[in-house]
Amino acid sequence: MSSLCRYAGYRARMETYTSPTSPTPPTPPRRSIRLTRRGRTALIATGAVVAATAVAVPLLSTDDKKEPQALVIPEGWRSGQVYEAMDKALALPAGSSRKSLEKARLKLPNDASGNPEGYLFPATYPIDKKSTPLSLLSYMVDTANKKFGGGTVTAGAERNAMNVYQTVTVASIVQAEAATKADMGKVARVIYNRLDRGMPLQMDSTINYALNRSTLRTSRNDTQLESPYNTYARMGLPPTPIANPGEEAMRAAVTPTQGDWLYFVTVKRGDTRFTADYDEHKKNVAEFDHAHKTASASSG
Repeated sequence: MSSLCRYAGYRARMETYTSPTSPTPPTPPRRSIRLTRRGRTALIATGAVVAATAVAVPLLSTDDKKEPQALVIPEGWRSGQVYEAMDKALALPAGSSRKSLEKARLKLPNDASGNPEGYLFPATYPIDKKSTPLSLLSYMVDTANKKFGGGTVTAGAERNAMNVYQTVTVASIVQAEAATKADMGKVARVIYNRLDRGMPLQMDSTINYALNRSTLRTSRNDTQLESPYNTYARMGLPPTPIANPGEEAMRAAVTPTQGDWLYFVTVKRGDTRFTADYDEHKKNVAEFDHAHKTASASSG
């Protein structure tokens, strides 16, 4: 477990876990339920489809003879998706952008250990014939540092007993878990409340990251995965961000909504329920199971 995790060294047994600071009952072993997980993760190719949601940044270089193409990095993409999009946009063999990391001298926090996950800032990056993987990666990281390096972020991180890199990690989970922007602040609060109580985060998104997948349902077997990203079996935050968060997710991680919530589940689209009561959460989960069984039966 990374040293950045606030409760490193501890393992949680989900079936018998009891919060050391309160009589909060255990989160149930989940057959295929999910404590959290937004309904879907965008896995889209670069292009104008998502241009409206991306933040524009200045040109990397100029080409008066030719209109530059745009490389669009949506919020919530993992680094692997970014590398693939860069290869396509630059017409390079698959794997070229990832390999360029070996020569890149990116301005990353020491805690990142050279891994740019979380710092490939989501934006629209115009490119031209002078653009390279190194120039694009450097520009993405420099943009992230500008967005994440202000006094508001630093002060908010300290207020939440975090450093900036840990706050980016929280924001990446928020980005992956929240069903809507309106839910982001509440999801961040659940994360902090669980950490403060010494509870495992139990986030499906971190397991999905370890398995390089995106799914709504996490099985009991999944929760036994031997990985530092298994926040069911390991305490604290995962060792790195699990995606590249946007400004809204980062804002939620810095200034989470006030509340005592410990659980949430998206029962159906537009209906995410947050609660501090374990029994109420079980009822919400039962509705989630029923809704998805009904949907599966009707689609079959």
